[in-house]
Amino acid sequence: MSDSATKTDLDAGLEKHRTELTGYCYRMLGSGFEAEDAVQDTFVRAWRAYDRFEGRSSLRSWLYRIATNVCLDMLNAGNKRARPMDLTAAQPVAAAVLSERSEITWLEPVPDGRVLPSTADPAETAVARESVRLAFVAALQHLPAKQRAVLILREVLAWKASEVAELLDTSVASVNSALQRARATIGEREMRETDLADPLDEDQKKLLDRYVAAFEGYDMDALTSLLHEDAVLSMPPYDLWLTGYDNITGWMLGHGAVCRGSLLVPTVANGTPAFGQYHPTETPGRYEPWALQVVEMSGGRIVEITNFLDTDRWFPMFDLPQHLDKSH
Repeated sequence: MSDSATKTDLDAGLEKHRTELTGYCYRMLGSGFEAEDAVQDTFVRAWRAYDRFEGRSSLRSWLYRIATNVCLDMLNAGNKRARPMDLTAAQPVAAAVLSERSEITWLEPVPDGRVLPSTADPAETAVARESVRLAFVAALQHLPAKQRAVLILREVLAWKASEVAELLDTSVASVNSALQRARATIGEREMRETDLADPLDEDQKKLLDRYVAAFEGYDMDALTSLLHEDAVLSMPPYDLWLTGYDNITGWMLGHGAVCRGSLLVPTVANGTPAFGQYHPTETPGRYEPWALQVVEMSGGRIVEITNFLDTDRWFPMFDLPQHLDKSH
């Protein structure tokens, strides 16, 4: 086989694994942009080393080994990613102050299509979606880098302990020990169970339709009826977070009242429904990006809304329009 044919086969092989590798790197790094950079670096390293690969393992295993090393190198640089709930206590609306924490490396949202490969197995799909939830990826940030890799490979991707040991150049006993410690640390994080939404069932669709109607109509009574009593609202890059519908609606009628008159455009992020929020401008009928809302549901109620405010980053990544025009 010619060298060019071999390289063509390699290109095809790399692309075949892009989405799952991006998902792996996202769980490791907590950033879709960094995950895509890590995968690109993985592919460059694979190209350079392909003549030494010799098929001693599967291409997939080899790529995961390279990707793991890339992520470990990136994580050695320092900052773990955080959510507002990792930094401060919840604030009552009467004392709530927006404080931007530019020094914090924030956990970032990611479009499902970038990190969740299509699979025919519903159980695999459920595990994959659950493992890119914001709360789970945030919990992973509390693990040392190698424990993080072990937990993802064993619990999410269902690799055997022997396969992980080979990938990390360590023993099965070491892998099992790391997994046990990682499970214990994750178990200490109080992560609320939320409903899977793939596909949305009729009740979930109705709940989201009611949420859109309540938010766009700025009807706080209707919104209160949709929120769990312990619902959480956060707004990175601000460290403020609020819990309970009285605090949430109180905020939205006070400082957050600038959101009145907004429109919502549906998308998906981190295995859950999301919306691009567009704010009315001074030009009648014209709306501009305001926030990416990631919405989580449980038991027929909305339990968490995360508003990611850096729309210059998020809207292009989620293929959301840069503005909306709507005639009244």
